[in-house]
Amino acid sequence: MSLNISQHYIQQQIQLALIEDIGSGDVTAELIPVDQEVTAQVICREQAILCGIPWFNEVFHQLDSTITLNWTMNESDKLEPNQLICTLQGSARTILSGERTALNFLQTLSGTATTAHQYVEAIKDTTCRILDTRKTIPNLRLAQKYAARCGGAVNHRIGLYDAILIKENHIAAAGSIHSAVMQAKKLSPDLLLEVEVETIEQLQEALTAGAERVLLDNMDTTMLKQAVAINQGQLELEASGGITLENIREIAETGVNYISVGSITKHLLAVDLSMRFS
Repeated sequence: MSLNISQHYIQQQIQLALIEDIGSGDVTAELIPVDQEVTAQVICREQAILCGIPWFNEVFHQLDSTITLNWTMNESDKLEPNQLICTLQGSARTILSGERTALNFLQTLSGTATTAHQYVEAIKDTTCRILDTRKTIPNLRLAQKYAARCGGAVNHRIGLYDAILIKENHIAAAGSIHSAVMQAKKLSPDLLLEVEVETIEQLQEALTAGAERVLLDNMDTTMLKQAVAINQGQLELEASGGITLENIREIAETGVNYISVGSITKHLLAVDLSMRFS
């Protein structure tokens, strides 16, 4: 599955964000003379992965396209504490009005990318890969999945439309794994077909039914190793549930192909960024 971020998507997000923040006008910025120009610097205060430059740029493009932005770092670059990442020049009023919205996107997406990178680094030198999930901030789905890629993770399905994931309640409603898989193959033969299982018996049923990938939900490492042995490379195996930075390498070393981590987008910490006028 591929993820392409269109400029139109970014424009829409920024338009809504500016309406939310500025509303009928920035009454505090009106304290500054209309012709006052400044130079401002954006500084990163901690180690991080930079992500969100297109969103940051679009804020000032919509407010005043004469604002000059000079980036000293690129998307997906590793940042160190107190590192200069961008310099802005232009109207003081405009820069003040756009500061918070621009930084909000940059710090949130950098936070997502940084968390993804931490999980990717934790299993480096294994054959396993990190997947994100649909546990994203509402209306930031594509942006956060873009950020996860900037951090080195792989996108799972984008939404409910681009892959089939048969979970516990689907199985219960359909009657069995076999019935659910057969119906999925009939209705959407061209989509990835994945089945979530909680037991070795369910794994064997998914194998027999013809799933393409199996999500091994909340299995300990002993069960994961058993699942890998039973599978014998027939289909892709994904581990999920209870994943932390402390246990992820042990899980990766069981031989599963993927580990999906909801924390990448759900438990993110925004990166500490600041803008200072000089």
